[in-house]
Amino acid sequence: MQTAQPQRSKVLVRRETRSAYLFLLPSLFFFIGFVVIPMILCVVTSFFDSTMGKDAADTFIGFANYVELWKDPIFLRALRNTFVIVVVSVPVTCIFSLWVSSAIYQMPGKLLSFFRIVFYLPVITGSVAVTVVWKWMFNNYYGIFNYVGTNLGLIDQRINWLGDERYALGCIILILLTTSVGQPIVLYVSALGNVDASLIEAAQVDGATDLQVFWRIKWPNIMPTTLYILVITTINSFQCFALIQLLTSGGPNHSTDTVMYYIYYTTFKLYRYGYANAMGVMLAIFIAILSAVQFRFARER
Repeated sequence: MQTAQPQRSKVLVRRETRSAYLFLLPSLFFFIGFVVIPMILCVVTSFFDSTMGKDAADTFIGFANYVELWKDPIFLRALRNTFVIVVVSVPVTCIFSLWVSSAIYQMPGKLLSFFRIVFYLPVITGSVAVTVVWKWMFNNYYGIFNYVGTNLGLIDQRINWLGDERYALGCIILILLTTSVGQPIVLYVSALGNVDASLIEAAQVDGATDLQVFWRIKWPNIMPTTLYILVITTINSFQCFALIQLLTSGGPNHSTDTVMYYIYYTTFKLYRYGYANAMGVMLAIFIAILSAVQFRFARER
């Protein structure tokens, strides 16, 4: 027979609720002031020919900015580049992180910590410092890639990696991958370590191969972690900006333009705030759609 739990008084509930909201108030203030309100202003301004008072007063133009987007060849190329980055970097990051994590998660503590540090170091290192190192490595005169390539006979002459349309976007993706795998590896190591060992042992006793153990036991158990990694990596790839700004500024010939960089360029170079906000709204819509698809896939799995 269960004993009835004493009900808390309404006064106590109200007091606890009030205290909870008071503790949340500082974060709530910053969230509303620096996230919610700017989002609303972004959507509203996207319907205006807005220069924020630089040239003329804002003029309501309806959906003209959104119509212009799909006629703008630079935006279309930036959108294509952004999707190329997402389509390549997201699956490669997830697969590589899972492979590395599967190889190291059962290692002794100190060795495991060493590998965690090695892979996570680029994440906590400043983006400017990482970019400077990669820019030196890709330098077409004294960069390590040209030095090794020419000495080993892999290339006939020095390549201007970041100044050639054929290679520039690939170099950006490579750098993005090295800075994106740290957090997924740490998360996958933790998720794999939390899989019930008794299930794995039972499957091995029944004669299951390593691949069957992974696919039937480990993979379903780490699916929530995989979903989180997919969503976060997708958002980060869509928001690729710092690498472009520091390495190529969208060049050569807009071959490395991304939507985020084009938004920055349109806002602070052309002073077309309304048009830039329309791009921001479209980018948010694309991210929301892909995230919804990923959630649907994970739910079905």
